[in-house]
Amino acid sequence: MNIKREFVVLAAILVSVIAILPALIVIPFSSEASVPVDLHDTVEVDIDVEEQPTVQVMRSATETIEEVPLEEYVVSVVASEVPASFEMEAIKAQALAARTYIAQILNQGGAGENYHVTDTVQHQVYKNMDELRNAWGVDYSWKINKIIQAVDETKGQIITYGGNPIAAQFFSTSNGYTENAEDYWQNEVPYLKMVDSPWDKKSPEYLEQQVLPRNEVVQKLELDSDVINVSNTVRTDSERIKEITINGKTFSGRDVRETLGLRSNDFTIEAKGDHIIFTTKGYGHGVGMSQYGANGMAEEGKTYQEIVKHYYQGVEISPIQEIVGTLSAMNQ
Repeated sequence: MNIKREFVVLAAILVSVIAILPALIVIPFSSEASVPVDLHDTVEVDIDVEEQPTVQVMRSATETIEEVPLEEYVVSVVASEVPASFEMEAIKAQALAARTYIAQILNQGGAGENYHVTDTVQHQVYKNMDELRNAWGVDYSWKINKIIQAVDETKGQIITYGGNPIAAQFFSTSNGYTENAEDYWQNEVPYLKMVDSPWDKKSPEYLEQQVLPRNEVVQKLELDSDVINVSNTVRTDSERIKEITINGKTFSGRDVRETLGLRSNDFTIEAKGDHIIFTTKGYGHGVGMSQYGANGMAEEGKTYQEIVKHYYQGVEISPIQEIVGTLSAMNQ
């Protein structure tokens, strides 16, 4: 009788163990695996904006002025200027460039009478958080949090030369070299010198063909004939066109690029029927930091400090507090 009772008790215990065993197996993993994931979740990380100067941004679409704390402005610019898929160190380098650019503008009193910068490529592209949320949709959370991390980890750092914030020029993609400032804008700048940038060859923007109607090219360049004859091409140290003669008329490479809306002033010209084919290398003016070049450096393990000091020669990374008194006074 006792043996039978013990067998029944043992069987009951065994059944109970079997019943709860799956739960015991799941419990150690349930803290993450059992949490439902909402792909539409757009939780926004807070940005510390205490004791920051504000930036007055002229919104081109509405012609209204939007005031935003400096570090939040940097987040918006970086998010608007480079893909969030870039390497973290490349995004940090962009954060330094963006913060330095606005620091210099603020230090000079702003670009307009009642605003500091516009939201266009005239200065730096700027989209606020609502605009970024609408543009990114379900990807908003991971993208904005990655950008905020890069900005936060470089908070207050700017690029200086001789103790002053630099003109932190940047662009998308080089032709393999950056451009001397004096070869594009005439004025020499000691830290904006040509450097190698071989990483750009992997950029999707590296090589492009732009096909324009022949009559449009003739009209915009004010040529005296639609028979295109190119001669006397002079190139800069970086292989971009410094000077080119078309139908006896001499242009700078920059003039041709900007007049025709070309992606770069490293181009070749081919006439074909009623069209002119421009084959360009790179995307942008070529002066300063190449964004895709920076990403290529980051992929090779370079830090944002190394990236910045490669593209801006002889510079230092300094705390913005060195000029923050001036900036704060402007906002009072």
